[in-house]
Amino acid sequence: MQASCPPLTSEYFDAVLFDLDGVLTDTAKLHADCWKRMFDEFLRRRSAKRGEPFTPFDADADYKAYVDGKPRYEGVRSFLEARLMELPYGHPDDPSARETICGLGNRKNELIQEVLATEGVELYASSVELVRYLRQVGIRTAVVSSSRNCEAVLAAAGIGHLFDARVDGMTAARDGLAGKPAPDTFLAAARCLGSSPARTAVVEDALSGVQAGRAGGFGLVIGVARHGDGGALRRSGADTVVADLEELLPPRGKRETTER
Repeated sequence: MQASCPPLTSEYFDAVLFDLDGVLTDTAKLHADCWKRMFDEFLRRRSAKRGEPFTPFDADADYKAYVDGKPRYEGVRSFLEARLMELPYGHPDDPSARETICGLGNRKNELIQEVLATEGVELYASSVELVRYLRQVGIRTAVVSSSRNCEAVLAAAGIGHLFDARVDGMTAARDGLAGKPAPDTFLAAARCLGSSPARTAVVEDALSGVQAGRAGGFGLVIGVARHGDGGALRRSGADTVVADLEELLPPRGKRETTER
């Protein structure tokens, strides 16, 4: 952590808010692959109908720029706008075969549900260790995710009990909260934990999530750059960037051993 950033201790912070995919769980690649499969299916159909060249979805560049960290339908809209394509918004109940923003988003959700059912959820061990450590020293924790599958993923991973609050895609839809890069979901989580933004830290791997943390005026915004994209996270507003959350833990000999 940069020297100018305060450490994650109860002297400076009452709460830490964690994104899910790519921060706690190693599911970001699964999501990117499902987005690519869904968009490529759509783009192939469109190019065939119009006699236009097929330009596939880039699971790295397009995913990070237009989809990562955003609510599902907003991710669809953002990518289509980048390609200068228009579709009707539709309705959240649209079948996955319907070519609307909601229909495409629902197709992506079908794909990720299939993958999670067959491949399960893999955790970042150091991230879970950091969550346990924070709780040991009296800092409250929450998950803030754009995913509507957040509760199911936490249950599958067996870590739901480690968080005092969860604000996810279902919460946002129910309460009318704008998704990342707006700060609304992070601010809602801080309120749930009784913590002011100034005494709350945000941990994110997505550019939109870092932007949301910065927009919310949080006391510390930590970017997680697992694939060497730290520069983009800093430009988006991260106060500090780490390659792994193990870097935020004190030396092992100084950690408490009792878990709760």
